[in-house]
Amino acid sequence: MRLDRRTALAAIGATPLVAGAGRAHSLPPGDLLAQDLRVEGVAEPAGLDLLRPRFSWGLAARDPSARGLVQRGFELIGGTDRARVAAGQGARWAGSPAAGGQTLVVPTADLALDSHRRYWWAVRIFDAAGRPGAWSAPAAFLTGVLELARWPDRWIAAEPDPVLPPHRQGQASPAMVPARPLPILRRPLRLASPPRRAVLSVCGLGQYRLAINGQAVGYAALTPGWTNYRRRALYDTHDVTALLHAGDNVLALMLGNGMYNVEAKEGRYTKFLDSFGRPKAILAMTIEHADGRIEHIASDGQWRWREGPIRFSSIYGGEDWDARLVPPAWMEPGYDDRDWQPVVAVPGPGGMLRAGLVPPVVAARTLEPVAITAVAPDVLLVDFGVNFAGRPRLMIEAPAGASLTILPGETLDEQGRVSQRSFNAGPGNRVAFTHVSTGSGVEAFEPLFSYHGFRWLELRGLLRAAIHAVEGVVLHADLARVGRFQADDPLLNAIHGLIDQAVTSNMVSVLTDCPHREKLGWLEQTYLNAPTVLYNRDAAPLYDKLVHDIAEAQQANGMVPGIAPEYVAFQDEQGQDQVWRNSPEWGAAAVLAPWAAYRFCGDATVLVAAWPAAQRYCAYLAQRARDGIVDFGMGDWYDVGPNDPGEAQLTSRALVGTATYIACLQTMAKIAARIGAVADYAALAVQVTQHFNARFLDPATGRYERGSQTAQAMPLALGLVPQAQRAAALDRLIAAIRREGNGVTAGDIGYRYVLEALAAAGRDDVILAMLRVRDRPGYALQLARGATALTEAWDANPTKSLNHFMLGHAEDWFYRRLGGLDIDHARGGDAALRLAPQMPADIPAAEASYRLREGVLSCAWRREAGHLAVTVSVPPGRQARLVLPGLPASDWREQGLAPARVPGVLGFAREEAGQAITLGSGHYRWTARDAG
Repeated sequence: MRLDRRTALAAIGATPLVAGAGRAHSLPPGDLLAQDLRVEGVAEPAGLDLLRPRFSWGLAARDPSARGLVQRGFELIGGTDRARVAAGQGARWAGSPAAGGQTLVVPTADLALDSHRRYWWAVRIFDAAGRPGAWSAPAAFLTGVLELARWPDRWIAAEPDPVLPPHRQGQASPAMVPARPLPILRRPLRLASPPRRAVLSVCGLGQYRLAINGQAVGYAALTPGWTNYRRRALYDTHDVTALLHAGDNVLALMLGNGMYNVEAKEGRYTKFLDSFGRPKAILAMTIEHADGRIEHIASDGQWRWREGPIRFSSIYGGEDWDARLVPPAWMEPGYDDRDWQPVVAVPGPGGMLRAGLVPPVVAARTLEPVAITAVAPDVLLVDFGVNFAGRPRLMIEAPAGASLTILPGETLDEQGRVSQRSFNAGPGNRVAFTHVSTGSGVEAFEPLFSYHGFRWLELRGLLRAAIHAVEGVVLHADLARVGRFQADDPLLNAIHGLIDQAVTSNMVSVLTDCPHREKLGWLEQTYLNAPTVLYNRDAAPLYDKLVHDIAEAQQANGMVPGIAPEYVAFQDEQGQDQVWRNSPEWGAAAVLAPWAAYRFCGDATVLVAAWPAAQRYCAYLAQRARDGIVDFGMGDWYDVGPNDPGEAQLTSRALVGTATYIACLQTMAKIAARIGAVADYAALAVQVTQHFNARFLDPATGRYERGSQTAQAMPLALGLVPQAQRAAALDRLIAAIRREGNGVTAGDIGYRYVLEALAAAGRDDVILAMLRVRDRPGYALQLARGATALTEAWDANPTKSLNHFMLGHAEDWFYRRLGGLDIDHARGGDAALRLAPQMPADIPAAEASYRLREGVLSCAWRREAGHLAVTVSVPPGRQARLVLPGLPASDWREQGLAPARVPGVLGFAREEAGQAITLGSGHYRWTARDAG
């Protein structure tokens, strides 16, 4: 069947928008107001190029103390006149008073939108009594290029693309891609009067900075987002009306390399070498003059170029500036560019231009050094106290031609100097930022098109007096923080901080593994660590993009490579895939990552988009399986065994690969049911499970294979263990943990399942014991060894990455079990949200909150003076099941009332964990005597 966005929304009970007009009502004001309006999950997006976008909103209670508030319907209006929309007079779109409780809707037909125009929209909510609330404050979106004909036929560049000899992706020779200085471009523009409206869309590859009359356009620190440029290139859209004036104007453009053009320079580190082409740009600008006349400005022959001050730029190896080559005032009108060269028209890289609605990478904040120390003549060591992703910013005053070299590092060597061994870099292939001074006074230096992970900087070549200031600029995707966790336990808070720092450091337009050595979108972490990301950040737009990245990386035979976008194909000299390229635990992200995003966000659109690639990948695994067993790939990467970490040591790749295959089949059955697809994956999952147990389970003892933590945990967590052996299999898992003194031996794949299996069995005590181990590999040992971000290896090995989030699975336990926020929209109805905190006797208190689309869900508990207090909030329009541990529900009181008498309590449900109280929206404080 053909699946589209309308089908997906219908599958979850959402009502599509239909054309109509707003209506007047004389009823008293309703209880609910719409807030936090979003289009495609983004607040006030610029560059929307969809004619059927997703509209969504949050809910606010007119009376904050009200409980049990329900949205019965909504009306949505839009138009180009903000005042009319604010007054409720827009008539472009509408729902209905009985449209239901969904807060995400999709049009059934294309909206009549024009390119490069701002639209306003507003929503009002009908409450349970059918009363409308006030109209929301209008929200805006700016359209991008809706008709392909609006784009110029060709891109512009300084020179044509070279034709590279045949080679494997990412394995070009240095001679094929020699480093070249980056170009700067400018175009004059004369206007008779200030424009009424001016909007431009632009894509500069690999990265770009645009200015108009010397003023920066946009706030992104790295843009556009990374893609397979042969399939898709992302563009940005900006309203630049305020930057243009009557008379002479100028557009100025700097181009960078990014992942698009990874060049070779002797002595500089790189992960791979390859190129989609020379830096290039395309631009389409719409100017509406005061008299209503429309003018289109483009990337055309009126642009001119010259070599700029950036002599070398690599996403891996750093960036070199010669400030003497910055033409004075070249970004300003009136500059004489007659000695510049005309640009050449070139074809694009081949990919379709699409709006880059993923929040951009921004300069989120700056860090001041905690120490600056002279370690040698003209060598300074700068310590920021924390490992982060970003770049240096300095103020320098030095003679003309004086050179400063900046070496970033995560760790120090035995002499107290910066070491780059955790980057796989060093003296012969270093990462560096360099700057040559003009001698004209105090100069600012900050690389533009590169970034790195580091804690320390080593500054070489200038005296201390020449360094007026140094800062660390923290870069990450502008994903809003939506979750908070805290416990009255310093160690657990420190572990949470360790994980969160690594996640933050690896949020760009893809979820990278590390912000230095690889910067690649390794896929296993996108589903195994989905709760780690999604509990903390509003990353749904990143998962929308991920689905496309995976589909574009998928091979003709259905195989999904380990990274997406696939900038480097890990193949040997004979062209055979290496384990890093083709491993089922990584390729499974085609199925399991969109499902993880759906469970958190409840938006089936991501499932519809992922379905074709997911089907093809499951077919590929079926073709590779032998008697149901999938035996290839990396297995439980980085488990703790007798050898150095890498490929699995304690668990066979056949067990891990086959369990992952079953997880895909189980999930495909659930996805099919959710989106209305016809497919019988459930029966195949049962069949493969039988093969799995026949191969790996000893039914007499409940042991799987050699009884490793991963071998026992994966079958338990995935429900593969026959009922008769479940207790024994769990005992075997706990024994494997106790054998290690409560230490962890599971790796990148298995640890997630260890936590899931223990939590499902109610053995949170074992999880807590594992978290507290300080004398063997684990989180606490990393902290003891000075880690400030989660490390790649459990033991914080300084030769491995020291800013890696692949082992961050404990975050799910913090939020879901200790904090009590159990979110799973796959359960549907009032079961989608559960508030079920676990309250260990030796932890006095914990709290967690998470911002759903409708509002904030929170749970805080405290043990004090022989009593337990649990305070919870459920956002308007939602219900949640409250499961209070340790005592029967009847023993709890809310403001002195038994549960059945509490306003807002909607009923009771029986769960395996005990009796659940179904709560309507509102704030509640429950108390009971502490039985523990």
